[in-house]
Amino acid sequence: MPHAPAFPRRYDLDWLRIIAFGLLILYHSGMFYVTWGWHVKSVHAGPEAEWAMLLLNPWRLSLLFFISGVALRFAADKLGGGKLARERSVRLGLPILFGMAIVVAPQSWLQLVESGEFSGSFWAFWPQYLDFNSDFSITTPTWNHLWYIVYLLAYTLLLAPFAGRISRLMRGPGARVTQALFAGKWGPATVLALPVLPHILYRLTLDPYFPITHDLTNDWANHAHSLTMLMLGFVLAKDAHFWSAIRRALPAAIALVLILGIGLSAIWAQWETLSTSGEWDWIIWPARMARLAYAWIAIAALLGLAQRFLNRPSRALTYMTEAIFPWYILHQTLTVMLGYWLTRQGLPVGLEAVLVVGGTFAGCALLHELAIRRVGFLRPLFGLKPASPSGAARKANAARTV
Repeated sequence: MPHAPAFPRRYDLDWLRIIAFGLLILYHSGMFYVTWGWHVKSVHAGPEAEWAMLLLNPWRLSLLFFISGVALRFAADKLGGGKLARERSVRLGLPILFGMAIVVAPQSWLQLVESGEFSGSFWAFWPQYLDFNSDFSITTPTWNHLWYIVYLLAYTLLLAPFAGRISRLMRGPGARVTQALFAGKWGPATVLALPVLPHILYRLTLDPYFPITHDLTNDWANHAHSLTMLMLGFVLAKDAHFWSAIRRALPAAIALVLILGIGLSAIWAQWETLSTSGEWDWIIWPARMARLAYAWIAIAALLGLAQRFLNRPSRALTYMTEAIFPWYILHQTLTVMLGYWLTRQGLPVGLEAVLVVGGTFAGCALLHELAIRRVGFLRPLFGLKPASPSGAARKANAARTV
C-alpha cells in the first residue's frame, strides 16, 4: 500500500485553482476582442484590452500546471503510481476524446465559416471534421483549448512510475535540501529567485527554436516550461519549508509584481518600436528575462495570498471544486458561438462584451447544474467521478446487502 502521511487538505489551492480557471475563461473571452489571431473575432476587436491580457498571459497556465502538480502529489501518495495512472487515464482521457469529437467541433466550424473556407451547416461540417483526411486549412479533429488536459495526462503518465520514489526522497534528503534553501534568513529571496532559473535557460536555448504549437509532438519549449512547473508543484507540495518561505515572501512578492508589471507594461506598449530599432537592443533581452521573473513572482504572490486568506472550507468551494473542470471544457465553445452570433447583431462594444462574457459563464453554470452533474453518463465525459448515491439509495443498497 502507498504511504500517505497526514497532511491537511489545501483549501487555498482549491480556491486558487477555481480562480485560475475563471481567469482563463476571461482571457479567452478577451481573445475575441484583441488584435491577435483567434478562432473568431469581434467586429470591435482592437488593442484596448491588450495591456491586461499581457499581464495575465505570462502566468495563467503556469499557475494551473503548478497546482496540478500539487494535486498529483496528494493523489499519488493516496493511490500509488499505478492506480494514479489508471484513474487519470480515464478521468482525463474521456474528456479529451469527447471534447475533440463533440465540444470543440463548433469552434472549428465557425472558424472556417468566418474565414470563408466553409459555408454549410454544422451538421454538414461535422462528418468532415471527424475525417482525419479532410482538406481544411486547420487540423481536424482538434483539441484547441483542451491541450492543457492532453499535456496534463501525458505528464501524469510520465510521472506515475516515479511518484513513490520522489515522495520518499522529499520526506528524507529532499526535505533537508529544502530546509537549507528556504528555512533560513534568505529563504524568501531564494523562493522568489530560484524557480525562475530553469525558465531563463529554456528561454535562451529552446524558445527561439520551438514556437508554441500545442500539438504535443513538436512543442518542446512549451513542454519544458509546463512540465517544470508541474514537477515543482509535485516535489514541493508537502514541503513545509517551501510554504513557509512563500508566506514570508508575500510582501516582497506583491511589491515586485507591481514594479515589474508597471515596468513591463510600459515596455510592451512600445514593443514593436523597440524590437525593430537597433538602438533599443539593450532592453529587449532584459525585458524578456524580467517577464519570466514576473511570471513566477506573480504565482508566488498568489500562493501567499491564498494561504493567508483562502485556506478554509465552504459549501461554495465544495460545489465549485467539482464544477470548474466542466466549465473549463465548455467555456471556449460557448464564447466562440456567442461571440460569432452577437458581433453580427450591431451591438455597441460594451453591451456585446457583457453578453459574451456573461453568457459564457451563465452557459457553463447552467449546463453543469442542469445536465452534467445530474446525468450519470455525462459526468465521466466531463472529468467527474460517478455521482454518490442518495441517502435513500444507500439505505436500499444496505437493505439488499443484508
